[in-house]
Amino acid sequence: MTILTVTAKGQVTLRKELLQHLGITQGQKIEVLPLPDGRLEVRAAQPGGSIEGFIGLLAGRSPKVATLQEINEAAAQGWAGRK
Repeated sequence: MTILTVTAKGQVTLRKELLQHLGITQGQKIEVLPLPDGRLEVRAAQPGGSIEGFIGLLAGRSPKVATLQEINEAAAQGWAGRK
């Protein structure tokens, strides 16, 4: 068990080994969920995605340009568990 000290500002610093255990690196966010009985759940926050971040993600990575029909067929096979 690790014991942390609360500062005058009400802040707590997580020790390096705790951050490593959570898989958190510099600049990442942390989620804290209050639980019953005064407990907290702490975990690495999952970054939210947006369509703007997805568009063009694979641009220029392949010489082949897929048609809309090929994209739809590939998506349907993926959802069906086939590759």
